[in-house]
Amino acid sequence: MWRNSLNNSRPDKIRVNNSRWRLVVAIIFLFSGALIYKLFNLQIKQCDLYTALAASQQQVSSQLKPERGKIYFTEKVGGQEKLYPLATNKDLAVLFAVPKDVSNPKELAEKLYEFFDKPRLEAGLKELASSTAIIATSTKETILAAYLKRLDKPGDVYEPLEGKKTPLIASNLELKDGLVLFKKSPGATSTVVEQLKIPGLGFDLGNFRYYPENEIASHVLGFVSYASGDGNGKYGLEEFFNEELFGKYGSLKSERGGQDNVIIVNDREYIKPVAGSDLVLTLDRNVEFIACTKLKEAVKKHGAEGGSVIAVNPKTGAIIAMCSVPDFNPNDYNNVSDISVYNNSALFNQYEPGSVFKTITMSIAVDQGKVSPTTTYKDEGQIMINGWPKPIKNSDFSTHGGHGVVDMNTVLENSLNTGAIFAMRQVGSKVFADYVKDYGFGERTGIELGAESTGNIGNLLTNKIREIDAATAAFGQGISVTSLQMVMAYQAIANKGIMMKPYIVQAIIREGKREETIPKQLRQVVSAKTATTISAMLVNVVEVGHSKRAYIDGYYIGGKTGTAQVAIPGGYSTDKYTHTFIGIAPIDDPAFVMLTKIDDPKDVTYAEGSALPLWTEIADFMLKYYQVPKTRK
Repeated sequence: MWRNSLNNSRPDKIRVNNSRWRLVVAIIFLFSGALIYKLFNLQIKQCDLYTALAASQQQVSSQLKPERGKIYFTEKVGGQEKLYPLATNKDLAVLFAVPKDVSNPKELAEKLYEFFDKPRLEAGLKELASSTAIIATSTKETILAAYLKRLDKPGDVYEPLEGKKTPLIASNLELKDGLVLFKKSPGATSTVVEQLKIPGLGFDLGNFRYYPENEIASHVLGFVSYASGDGNGKYGLEEFFNEELFGKYGSLKSERGGQDNVIIVNDREYIKPVAGSDLVLTLDRNVEFIACTKLKEAVKKHGAEGGSVIAVNPKTGAIIAMCSVPDFNPNDYNNVSDISVYNNSALFNQYEPGSVFKTITMSIAVDQGKVSPTTTYKDEGQIMINGWPKPIKNSDFSTHGGHGVVDMNTVLENSLNTGAIFAMRQVGSKVFADYVKDYGFGERTGIELGAESTGNIGNLLTNKIREIDAATAAFGQGISVTSLQMVMAYQAIANKGIMMKPYIVQAIIREGKREETIPKQLRQVVSAKTATTISAMLVNVVEVGHSKRAYIDGYYIGGKTGTAQVAIPGGYSTDKYTHTFIGIAPIDDPAFVMLTKIDDPKDVTYAEGSALPLWTEIADFMLKYYQVPKTRK
């Protein structure tokens, strides 16, 4: 009976157990399917996503900054070209403060002021005492207040010590025994080394743009600003060639090791940054130094607002020297009174050129065959122009009156306004205006510096040119030009009438390969015969005219002065003038054409007392430096 009972219950139990096993198997199957689907989704469908997430935790990718290209002067030594860095790169110290460790913020602010700011501020005040060109706007109080704003922050662990836009860079920092050492900054009275071991003052070393020649050629160079991070060129060559100079970023892909160490995986993970291209300039180092130094001396001597010098090779258009005052130090470019100082006045500022333009007018009339050096007219010292209420006078009318019957040589020698008008009238205002445009006035020269002005000859571009506009333009008033346009017009005369395009970059070195600039002819402005005739007339101006001070022993020099009133709203200033001299040396085989300009000198009336002596000093050096053979006994 017991057996029967057992046998009767087993089938039901077996059926129950089988149902449970089926349920378990089904659950296992479903979990397995879900797991397989999940693995498929992770490993196949979302493989890229999770690979990237893993890499972000295990790998380090960083952008590698390239080295900025250098800019070089040239110098001829024994017939060989030698390069000198004008803009390079240097590891400098960037100062920062840890305010929580600063026990006496006022004391630290005073020390920073004494070292960094006081010498510069005093230099600015000295400059102000001798010239109105630079105005020091900062004061000790404002500088100390700026430092205290950053230093007096209890609990702050990091505060960069900045000027207006850039880090406070100590180019004269040294390290010794873990201490921060500073040499006395330029302008200070002592050369004793100061030791600054002040709690709360630290530094980082960084690679920055560095200009070994300081102010020399600053307008040509511009500067590099770090306000936005890695550094971008502003003004001059630094801005115009910023992309070429900067180079190309590289990258580093690596894995993290223990303690955040970085291990490079392999060569394929490293992309080397491409260094920026180097620029080799046409500027001669020695000529540029002399030109800029002499210009500064002349501006100071005459109490002038500023000035410019440009020297050009007439055969190629290569700029040999270019500098302007006031200038700035690109290593300390924020230390200026006005950002207008950054503009290169030699090609940015427009001015009425005055009598140097009479040479252009005379060349037009000679080229048209309307006058020759011996053509005469009767000078009465003044002339009436239709539609103009008062006579136009010669500059010497009040002391000399009329010159009587004179030839065209005399017009240039004595700089007669009436003679320039006579020459212009022989060709007519329309032909005159067309030549003025051919000489390049009213348009940019295209030099590789940017921020170039066009000048303004708008009153000569109308369908019906007013007689008064053509008359005043004939002697360089009523139109505006740049110094670069003016010197290039004389370059064409010195180069047998062929105008060249000015350039200042002699070569670009890209990844070790040097690419030379090829001089470019723009057009034949006047004939070679006309150019020769005008050149001879300019020699007469130096020999017997107003430009006698351009005489240099052993050479025939040609040149012309210009003293122009400064235009102001409603007319012309009665006490401000721009003085210009442009000379060609030597006239028979020109080595250079040079313009010197002095803006509003206070102690002399005419250019022959300011711009002309400056030209002669620089030209005398250049003739000797280039060993130009003497052709005159």
